Amino acid sequence: MPIFEYKALHISGKTVRGMIDADTAKNARLKLRKQSLSVVEINEKNASKSSSSHSQHGSVGKQESASISLFAPRVSLKILSVTTRQLASLINAKVTVVDSLNGMVDQTENKVMRLILSQIRQDVNEGMNLSKAMAKHPKVFDQIFVSMIEAAESSGTTGPVLIRIAELKEAQSRLRSKILSGLSYPIVMLVVGVTLFVAIFTLLIPKLTAILTDFNQELPALTKFMIVISDIMVEYWWLLIGGSVSFIMIVLQWIQTKAGRRMWDVFVLKAPLLGTLARMAGVARFSMTMGTLLTAGVPIIRALDIVKNVMGNVVLADAIVSAKENIAEGQSISEPLKRSGQFPPVVTQMIKIGEQTGELAAMLQNIAKTYEEEVSSRIEGLTSLIAPLMIVIIGIIVALVVLAVFVPLMQMMNSV
Repeated sequence: MPIFEYKALHISGKTVRGMIDADTAKNARLKLRKQSLSVVEINEKNASKSSSSHSQHGSVGKQESASISLFAPRVSLKILSVTTRQLASLINAKVTVVDSLNGMVDQTENKVMRLILSQIRQDVNEGMNLSKAMAKHPKVFDQIFVSMIEAAESSGTTGPVLIRIAELKEAQSRLRSKILSGLSYPIVMLVVGVTLFVAIFTLLIPKLTAILTDFNQELPALTKFMIVISDIMVEYWWLLIGGSVSFIMIVLQWIQTKAGRRMWDVFVLKAPLLGTLARMAGVARFSMTMGTLLTAGVPIIRALDIVKNVMGNVVLADAIVSAKENIAEGQSISEPLKRSGQFPPVVTQMIKIGEQTGELAAMLQNIAKTYEEEVSSRIEGLTSLIAPLMIVIIGIIVALVVLAVFVPLMQMMNSV
């Protein structure tokens, strides 16, 4: 059933905006009229376009096309996991898929998700499989989601698999939140440090320079160096800002190239401290996703194909491609991962044991939990290390500035 976005006037004179589902625009108007609303404008919405704009007098406006992925807010992992759990609860309660989607459309508050669910409901009602209907919205339902639903439909376990998907999305959200929260404090410290540095050299040093030069006395080398830096920042600030922005843009463009992305990913994995964290996060993402896919009944070749596309690091993805080729030749998955040198020995050993015992999915889930906790612990350790390091660096800069300013001032006072 289509969804219409409307603007209407209440009998009290208040303007009301909202969304309502109905078979046609005429029926939507009738529903709104029963709610004492006089329609000013109404648009039919679907997952990819907004069309059929009508005025209060019934004239049809021009049709518009607006991609939801470009012009509407993205659906967060939190909203997606909550929606998935609610849908799973309805299906597990023996409610049909169409009726479950009806209930979800009525109770979902997020406009983007409600719009997408409405389109999925319409497609399923017309005979399309749930997985294919979801595949039409790749910005929300990724390959992992669609493949697991497809496997669940063939085995009749849609409800339980939806629960596993929700758990996977929640785990991904937790991992992302831990990484972002760990990086937020160092970033704040960096911003504070840079701001302080700029303020000192563009506001404080120029004023003190004017005082020092009035005495016509030879200045220490450190003071001269600070004055030179201050003069450059004051006179050529536009060049410094433009050069920095240009450099960042060039680096970002370079990373988009195939060679640049590979070199960047190699650099990230080899970087001190952060490299270990990036590798652990990659192992956690691989184990979490792979274990969930296998538990849902997705074939291992297909699962490896999906996982390599969500790793976010081409070096780790190459190791997974090698594992896929090994599996296709009837061999194990653990050997190519071990040969790549990108996965810790304990991980490849646990995967090998999982293959031998036939409990690979469960073993991968255990690895995911272990490394998720390890990532959290490592982030806390890095944060506790970076914070005092940033404070020390800021303190050194301030101390150098103090020496550069007050040493010549003391010399001048003594000479006077």
